[in-house]
Amino acid sequence: MVSLPYLLRSENIARIEGSQLLIGDRRVYPFEKRFERCSSVLEIASALKRMVTQGGGPLEVALTAMVFVTEQMKKGIIHAEFGELERAVILLIASRPTNTTMKRTLLALLEELHGKPDFVEQVAPLVEAKKTAFDQLYHQLGKEGSHLIPEKAGVLTTCFAEHTFLLSLAYAKEEGKEIRVFVPETRPYLQGSRLTAPSLEEMGIDVRVITDGMGATFLGTGDANLYMTAADLVCMDGTVVNKVGTFCNAIAANRFQVPYYAFSVSPDPTKLDASGIQMEWRSAEEVTQCMGNPTSTKEMQALYPAFDIIPPDLVTGVVTGKGVLKPEEIKRNFQ
Repeated sequence: MVSLPYLLRSENIARIEGSQLLIGDRRVYPFEKRFERCSSVLEIASALKRMVTQGGGPLEVALTAMVFVTEQMKKGIIHAEFGELERAVILLIASRPTNTTMKRTLLALLEELHGKPDFVEQVAPLVEAKKTAFDQLYHQLGKEGSHLIPEKAGVLTTCFAEHTFLLSLAYAKEEGKEIRVFVPETRPYLQGSRLTAPSLEEMGIDVRVITDGMGATFLGTGDANLYMTAADLVCMDGTVVNKVGTFCNAIAANRFQVPYYAFSVSPDPTKLDASGIQMEWRSAEEVTQCMGNPTSTKEMQALYPAFDIIPPDLVTGVVTGKGVLKPEEIKRNFQ
């Protein structure tokens, strides 16, 4: 029986308690199981911007936030006006501009509610339906991904690839496949060593934490014979955007003829290629410290591009709701 680890259970990603929305704080996991408490959409957007949750977390937080807003309306905390929902969506989208799946999901929700006098009552069931649809999609992609995993697999990943990747490994394990996963620590937030590795350990999957510069070594030795990551964004030409560090591993995988697959629940039909991508740069201070501890001098200048753009020629395939597609097949299936 395939089950989700602690971090991916819905109640541990985001939930409403009384007059607050609680967001599972992935910045401190696995050392603490702490929740960021938010009393307004402004605080929720701030939490997203401060990376309280990452990966697929912002999508679930944003959807839960829409229910939270309508509950505030019912309590008279804010006006029961459609404009309040629109303002909430603008704030949430601006908090994570690279996450276009979140953006398109929220805008689609607004479109479904627009012009309906009982929109306040309709938000919760619509959000629940969207969450259920995503959950089903995660399992679908997980099963598709499991078929790509060899009988004896050394799988390299990057960052925290969330439901789809972890479910792929779980289904592959259920099929009796022998799997070891190599997880780069993923500086500066260490999502690999703090989120991915403990989740795999919890699921009973053999895992080894490595540093960010070791991926090519294990691809070269043959210990890693498959590379799989999430995709924060997939363009219509098959360009993949994912956590910085993904590009160098994709180059190494290509050099050693190791297939690279990215999981995407929602390729973006509005992004034709890399030229339309809004790339996030984050605080350089994150690079000169790690978990609050300095790694260089206080005056040191640093750079932190948060994501990599991986060109289509390095991508073997994209695991989607319409099957495992080659980069050149994305456009005709999603536009």
